[in-house]
Amino acid sequence: MGKSSLPHQALGLGFWLGVTGLAAAVAGAGSVSAPALYARLALPAWAPPGWVFGPVWTVLYALMGISAWVVWRARGFSGARFALLLYILQLAVNVLWSWLFFHWQFGFLALTDILLLLGLLLATLTAFWRIHPLAGWLLSPYLLWVGFAAALNLAIWQLNPEILG
Repeated sequence: MGKSSLPHQALGLGFWLGVTGLAAAVAGAGSVSAPALYARLALPAWAPPGWVFGPVWTVLYALMGISAWVVWRARGFSGARFALLLYILQLAVNVLWSWLFFHWQFGFLALTDILLLLGLLLATLTAFWRIHPLAGWLLSPYLLWVGFAAALNLAIWQLNPEILG
């Protein structure tokens, strides 16, 4: 069974979707109280309703996993080591945000984390793009959403200092 065989590619896709899904699950565990907290918070007029976040993140995580797979498929792990390690690092920072904001309710630390995430994500997208432009395109909605989420994090933190420190 060669590297480009269909079973090998399917296992690779399953791996990258699994890694990304694991990050989503850990982030989700940190967000268990999110609906109740979001309902208590003063929100800017442009904040989306709480039900939007689940479907958006589901699509984004799927695109992220496929993007990593495209990079892995193009060069393998050894040929794309830096880009794929950046991907894993930004996943970890992504997961931490949910815990900081929803579980521990640290608004400023969550904002700091999401700004770091934006930088890591931009670096990841650039590295992915250089390997395969499709992989960069697949991360683009994620970058836009995280930029929006950073602005929302800032606004909510400013409106809720008693809750989010």
